[in-house]
Amino acid sequence: MSRFRPSLRSAVSGSWPHAPRGLRVRLVVAFLLAAAFGALLTAGLTFHRARAAILDRAEETAVADLRTQLDSLAPDLTLPPTAEDLRGLTRQLDQAGGTRGWHSAASYRGGAPVSASPGTPPVPVPDELREAVRDSGRAVHQRTEHDGRPWLALGMPVAYTDGAGDAATATGTGEDAGALSGLTVYAAFPLDDDRADIDALVTAAEAGAVPALALALVPALFAARSVLRPVRRLRHGAERIAAGELHTRLDTEGRDELADLTRSFNTMAKTLERDAAELRRLEAGARRFAADVAHELRTPLAAMAAVTEVLDEDAASGVLPADTEDAVRLISEEVRSLARTVEDLMEVSRFDAKAAPVHREDVDLRTLVTKTLQLRGWAHDDRVRADLPEPAPVHVDPRRIDVVLGNLVANALHHGRPPVTVAVRVRGDRVRVTVTDRGPGIPDEALPYVFDRFYKADAARPRSGGSGLGLAIAHENAALNDGSLSAANHPGGGAVFTLTLPSADSSPGTT
Repeated sequence: MSRFRPSLRSAVSGSWPHAPRGLRVRLVVAFLLAAAFGALLTAGLTFHRARAAILDRAEETAVADLRTQLDSLAPDLTLPPTAEDLRGLTRQLDQAGGTRGWHSAASYRGGAPVSASPGTPPVPVPDELREAVRDSGRAVHQRTEHDGRPWLALGMPVAYTDGAGDAATATGTGEDAGALSGLTVYAAFPLDDDRADIDALVTAAEAGAVPALALALVPALFAARSVLRPVRRLRHGAERIAAGELHTRLDTEGRDELADLTRSFNTMAKTLERDAAELRRLEAGARRFAADVAHELRTPLAAMAAVTEVLDEDAASGVLPADTEDAVRLISEEVRSLARTVEDLMEVSRFDAKAAPVHREDVDLRTLVTKTLQLRGWAHDDRVRADLPEPAPVHVDPRRIDVVLGNLVANALHHGRPPVTVAVRVRGDRVRVTVTDRGPGIPDEALPYVFDRFYKADAARPRSGGSGLGLAIAHENAALNDGSLSAANHPGGGAVFTLTLPSADSSPGTT
């Protein structure tokens, strides 16, 4: 059956095109959504109960009024009634409706309902209500829609008062203790006033929702501030820790989860500071030890080098036995290797102490490459090729760039296969030197570590007697000259080391 159910319009509408960003925004939005949900739920329940109460009151009042009118008018009705008697009854009922303005009709023993006058529009009584009255013999009411308006329809049977079937004494309704007379009265009236009251409830709910949300914004901002303040302090503390300020500590307030997190942060910072101090102490000790060892070895190594030079001359003159001559050459080579390692360690200690001097000059990088190859005997070596097509002015320390180039070419010759190509190219404000060999290349897992100190190549390359400091020193020297050094594998095979330096026009300190 159709009933009058006005819709409750939502006080909050619309949606965000994108999810809100930022913890503050999300907290405030979540708080407002919770407040809006609570307000809507409360308003919905209140509306439902108030609407039911209004409609129940209207139904009960209408049933009571109709019963009262029938108790007053039905005893004067002659049974069986004529059509005119029924019209008179409905006319009196319509007049008694007063401000309610109901429209009534009456039928006898299932006949067609009779209205106050033949021209009166039919009373909007649903067929199912008539069937319910006929089947139950009791008063029935039902809400319905008619011409777009809500109506309340009533059906009430009339019973004999004395139980003997005397038509002249018919009165009361089917709910009384008498037998049914066969007379049924129907009435219907619009619920416009009740609908207006219900609409007023909806309007009040809508009008109260916006101020409620506005008031909810204040505690939402306060709650977000109370949550975000320690979070913001934690973020600032983490940023200071990341910047190296390991002494950073945060004040703890309260006993909630955020306070526990702050205490955990302070414990972490304390542990980091202690571990960092220990690591710095161990690192400083290791550097000092390496520098002291290298310094102490320089004097005896100088004496050993002088002795091995004399022995080399004797071995070259053939005055020594063959076995002694081989031993002398082996000792001489190991002494020279040890001397180079000591010099490398001394250079590394200067890097660590930030005491490595840099003397910059304006020079053509092609000249540096040519001198490096000449000084090491590679200028006329078929294993090394130079590709120097254009001028490449740079502002660098020639000695340190010579060390870089020498280490790169020596590394290519020792670990790769010739020919080794040294190419110089100018790319905008940068000058690049590439050293390429034709060897097996560098294993992918070794590429991130090739410039680490004392790192040696894997077993895929021939074993080297080097100290593992050459590429590390080259990398440090490149950085001292505002350049960079990188390693990669050539697509056609072989390793490629690229030294990138600023050109003379873009180098700091040039004019």
